[in-house]
Amino acid sequence: MTLKKSPIARLVTYLELIRFSHTLFALPFALVSTILALRTLNGSYFSAFSLEKLAWIVLAMVGARSGAMGFNRLVDRKFDAENPRTANRPSATGEIDTISMILLILVSYALLVFAAWNLNRLAFILSPAAIILVSFYSLTKRFTSYSHLFLGLAIGAAPVAGWIAVTGNVSLASLILGLSVLTWIAGFDILYALQDLDYDQEAGLYSIPVRFGVSGSLIMSRSLHAISVICWLSVYRIQNLGWFFLAGIILGVSLLFWEHRLIKKDDLSKLDIAFFNMNAIISVSLFIALVIDIAIFN
Repeated sequence: MTLKKSPIARLVTYLELIRFSHTLFALPFALVSTILALRTLNGSYFSAFSLEKLAWIVLAMVGARSGAMGFNRLVDRKFDAENPRTANRPSATGEIDTISMILLILVSYALLVFAAWNLNRLAFILSPAAIILVSFYSLTKRFTSYSHLFLGLAIGAAPVAGWIAVTGNVSLASLILGLSVLTWIAGFDILYALQDLDYDQEAGLYSIPVRFGVSGSLIMSRSLHAISVICWLSVYRIQNLGWFFLAGIILGVSLLFWEHRLIKKDDLSKLDIAFFNMNAIISVSLFIALVIDIAIFN
């Protein structure tokens, strides 16, 4: 006899399905862009306007992230069930059925559109494009080795979206910050994909590790992360930020360096540590550094 799960246990299962904790990778960069955009308006960071904007931006990000992950789990459930690394995912085991996943996707994307409508006209108009962008990544591994760049593009849109949400337009700083996220995400997704190299080859899926091998993947990941650092420094200069944000960049560079030191061609055993811990610390650290920087120097 199968016991019915409690509402709390059911919620935990859904959060596990969409890897809700991974929102930490993109949300801090969206908030960095939001704060920089508010800075251009010469307004209070704690005004009713700013706090309302912040709340809708967070809801939009949660909706986009949850919908994208739900869509990914839905379309990849066959591959996830066959792959030993992902076979225990709720979507692969059948713990969460297809109808439930579809409802999760629809509700999440509806939340994104509703939040965008409450932000401004341009954000609302662009919300369908955002849905297509964050969903399309899940299909790319079927036909291109550069699916990692599509993932980076989907998540890298978050800082641009944050700027649009506040100002109703796009800036050079938001585009550079978006590029930094694109290359940062793509760089560590290449590393993460090394775990699935054997399965992807057997299943006929595309990835940079499948095409270029472990050595080539490590080189490409390092190159992308070098671009990320250049972009962070460019934002620092363009926005005339202070020493605390620069210190956050230095910390990020140090963590990236350590991450690549941990992952070697003949030893991928520490890959999970590098992926989960360090990359979350990088995004959160840059956000905290910006908050302190502005609190002191502005």
